Amino acid sequence: MSEVKPYSAEEAKKGQIEVMFDNIAGSYDLLNHVFTLGIDRGWRKKMIKMIAADKPQNILDVATGTGDVAIMTARQLNPKSITGIDLSNKMLEIGRDKIEKIGLSEVITLEQGDSESLKFDTGTFDAVTVAFGVRNFEDLKKGLAEMYRVTRVGGQVAILEFSIPKSMVLNGIYKLYSKYIMPFIGKLTSGDASAYTYLYESVQQFPHGQSFINILTETGFKNVLARPLFGGICTIYKSIK
Repeated sequence: MSEVKPYSAEEAKKGQIEVMFDNIAGSYDLLNHVFTLGIDRGWRKKMIKMIAADKPQNILDVATGTGDVAIMTARQLNPKSITGIDLSNKMLEIGRDKIEKIGLSEVITLEQGDSESLKFDTGTFDAVTVAFGVRNFEDLKKGLAEMYRVTRVGGQVAILEFSIPKSMVLNGIYKLYSKYIMPFIGKLTSGDASAYTYLYESVQQFPHGQSFINILTETGFKNVLARPLFGGICTIYKSIK
C-alpha cells in the first residue's frame, strides 16, 4: 500500500505536512472543536491524566501544533517545564500567542522541530505526549524511536491517535462523516479540502489497536496499554521506557 500524503504522491511527506498545517493553522483550533463537538478536549485531558500519577516535571509534547496539549498539561499537572515541538511555524505562532495571553510562557516553550530527529539529549524528559501527530510522521518507527530515546528510564509516553471503530454501524457513520462532510466543511473554512481528505485516508491506513501496540513494543516500550475512546474513534496508548 502506498504512503498517504496530503497533496502529491511524488514529493516527500514531511514537507507536505508542514505546508498543510501552515495552510490550515488559522482555522485549526476552531475546526477541531467543531468536528468533534468539543469532545476532543476531553480526549486530550484523559491522555494527560494517564501520566499524572508519576508527577512528571519535564515534559515533551511532540506535534504540539497550537499548543492545546501543552496548555492543558500545564494546568492539570503543574510541571516545571513543557517543551512543544512542531514542523509548522504558523501553528507555533498561534500557540505562542495563546500561551502568552494566559501567562504560561515561563512554563511552556514552543520550538520548530522534527519529531524524527529530536535535538534533545537521551533521557531528557520525564514524559512525552503526542495527540493526533504520530499518524503524520514520515517514518513512524524512527519518530517513535526518537520519542523513546529522549524519555528517561521509567518515564512515560502517551499517544492519542485516531483509530477505526469495531462497530460496523459506528464505523459506517464515522466513514461518511470523515470522508465527505469534514472535507467539505474544511474547504469552506480553511480553503484546503485536501488537508481533511488526507485526514480520512491517513486514519484508514494507520495501524491501530494491537498492530500499533506491537510497533511500540518493538521500539522498546514496556507495559503498553491501549484505551479506546468514543467507541474506538480514537485510542490512547500509554507505555513506559
